Amino acid sequence: MATVTSLLLFVLCASFGLSFSDSGQENSFESVPDLEKSMYMHVDGYPCVRVLNLSGEIGCSNPSREKVVAPIVRYKSADELLKSAAVLVSIDEFEILLSRLSKDLDFAGKVAGILVESRTEVSNGLKGFSPDGKFPQAEFAPYQSNNFTWNPPGSGIMWKAYNFPVFLLSRTSTLILQEVVMKNEKTKKSNTENVAEFNVVMQTTKSGTHDSDSCLKEETCLPLGGYSVWSALPPINISSSQKSKPVIVTMTSMDSASFFRDKSLGADSPISGLITLLAAVDALSYLDGLDELNKQLVFVVLTGESWGYLGSRRFVLEADQHSDSVRGLDFAMIETVMEIGSVGKGLSNGVKTFYSHTSGDTLATNETFQALLRAQDSLKTESIKISMASTSNPGVPPSSLMTFLRKKSQISGVVLEDFDTSFTNKFYHSHLDDLSNVNSSAIVTAASLVARTLYLLANDQNASAINAINVNASLVEELLGCLLNCKPGSSCELMKHYISPSATCPSHYVGVILGEPSSVPYPAYVSDVSRFVWNFLASKTSIFSRNITSACPNDCNGVGELCIREEADGKGICVISTTRCLFLPFFYFTRYVPAYSTRLKYESGSWTVLPYNSSEEMSAADPVWTESNWDTISLRVYKVQNTAYDGLILLSGIVVTVLTYLLILITRAFIRKALKWD
Repeated sequence: MATVTSLLLFVLCASFGLSFSDSGQENSFESVPDLEKSMYMHVDGYPCVRVLNLSGEIGCSNPSREKVVAPIVRYKSADELLKSAAVLVSIDEFEILLSRLSKDLDFAGKVAGILVESRTEVSNGLKGFSPDGKFPQAEFAPYQSNNFTWNPPGSGIMWKAYNFPVFLLSRTSTLILQEVVMKNEKTKKSNTENVAEFNVVMQTTKSGTHDSDSCLKEETCLPLGGYSVWSALPPINISSSQKSKPVIVTMTSMDSASFFRDKSLGADSPISGLITLLAAVDALSYLDGLDELNKQLVFVVLTGESWGYLGSRRFVLEADQHSDSVRGLDFAMIETVMEIGSVGKGLSNGVKTFYSHTSGDTLATNETFQALLRAQDSLKTESIKISMASTSNPGVPPSSLMTFLRKKSQISGVVLEDFDTSFTNKFYHSHLDDLSNVNSSAIVTAASLVARTLYLLANDQNASAINAINVNASLVEELLGCLLNCKPGSSCELMKHYISPSATCPSHYVGVILGEPSSVPYPAYVSDVSRFVWNFLASKTSIFSRNITSACPNDCNGVGELCIREEADGKGICVISTTRCLFLPFFYFTRYVPAYSTRLKYESGSWTVLPYNSSEEMSAADPVWTESNWDTISLRVYKVQNTAYDGLILLSGIVVTVLTYLLILITRAFIRKALKWD
């Protein structure tokens, strides 16, 4: 009897004692959240998400409706996976791993998810990492040589579909997960192991809608898009009877892309161009006599360009349709288009070097290049070199200018870049294209060149006031911190001067368009960067109203008046500007222009895919990008008992049950004998 009881106690103690032996200490919990916090470690990271088009889907998702749970192993230790596992991999080996998964289906079947380590330094030996193609968006090129290599490191991995979750870890999480993997490797024979739990369940996966057309019908996705901004210096008076001036359009883009949705900084491509444009507008805004210029300056900041040139294509279509969002801008009056591309790496051996990529040998194009050379000469204190891009190039590099050329092939266009025949940015459309990948002095020089060139072009090459145009280097530094760094990020004083930002850490992914597209969008539906650009341009291209001391927007009732900075301080000030969201009868003001696929229509609260439009040349190539909805995305790590140990516990439970039953039978028999004996 005593022997059986002792055996039962031993089995029970072994079962429960081993479960708590890892902690080595006693914990007290005051609530269920405390208990959960001690059990689960939530991991910071940036997910790869599911994006769809008319042909299918790309990006990442859990393979089913359920969470994915798997032990964590290091890639170097995962050459032969015996069971399903979450693989921790360095960015150096990430492309190699994905390549192997596409070729080794047996190995791929055992990869439950991928955790990508964050690099601490960009320049520590990585030759290049670009998940985009070697000719990004070649299908939209206005020429036939779409196999040209503009982006040598391009692998194209961001355009493929992966039926498993992938996370880029933060720097802190990388260190934590490396330690977790080391523990797993050291305790292979122990009863417990650390697992990762991925919650990247996409609505399109749950509903079985695997392309843009079906997911829009089932409302399991939303179109990629946002809001572009345009403005004019000086403001355009559309009620004037004077003949319209020829227009010089200067444009850039503000969105980037990456394998990981919320880690799309795009420091060199395209944010260096955006900062250049803003700094150039700021420098020009201090000039007197802008009304006397012979040509009208127009500034356009586009979004959605990384995804089928959504912004520029919609901008051109809105101009064709004479919509309110571009009212006052006559497309036929556009004489020259200057695009500011990647200029943040235009520094080589102490010389700021830039290249002019042109769309043809026209008079206006030659005038633009000559103006660039004169602007270069006027900056006598700096070492600057402006060159024409190689004639061996098939045409302009991937740029928004392609949209304008597709619409009007004879248009004169120039793209200012920091490269000649191929990208100098070896991290194009990668999370590694961050602040450390650009040079602020190159951006300051590019802004000076652009501002002085625009002045020369608008003033018919008259350089009378050119030396008065000086770029504020401190503004450039401040914009770099605001747009490319978490500290201070969107909470920087410059942005808070104009808007109330919704986030701190910047990301320049285009996002999805919410609600009905409008030139007067609900502010919460517009990204922080778009709202900041709108307010900044409105401020720099405006004429201050006599109601400057009045509260707005209620008192901004004069012709052409609008309220800026209201979001920041709740009051704002009244100005007259072409940057406008409100429709007034006499002026066309700085406006938001919706940016989304030209093959989409919003009607009665839902989206519809339109048939191919033969009148729009780029319509056939339009993928109609959408992004899947989701409830929540999370990644956490916790400790579980391995399956062998679970089997041991099950066996122990069975043994305990059998022995307990036997003990009951023996005890009952013993009691009966004892009672009968009595």
